[in-house]
Amino acid sequence: MNLCDGRIGGQYKVANIALPTNMEKRLEALGMTNGTSVTVLNSKSHGVLIVKVRGTRFALGRNITRNILVG
Repeated sequence: MNLCDGRIGGQYKVANIALPTNMEKRLEALGMTNGTSVTVLNSKSHGVLIVKVRGTRFALGRNITRNILVG
């Protein structure tokens, strides 16, 4: 399942990040790596997804969360 399909309040583990290298490295620097726990805090219909990773909240666009696989 993609992260953009996650439900509000749901907690997931990152399985794979399929983004361009520079974006993937940036997310890794922020702490989002394979196996990391991610909680969906808020979701707009076609806007941003607010997630909590390692105690920090991030706002990610749909084009990014569409390419993050979670389990």
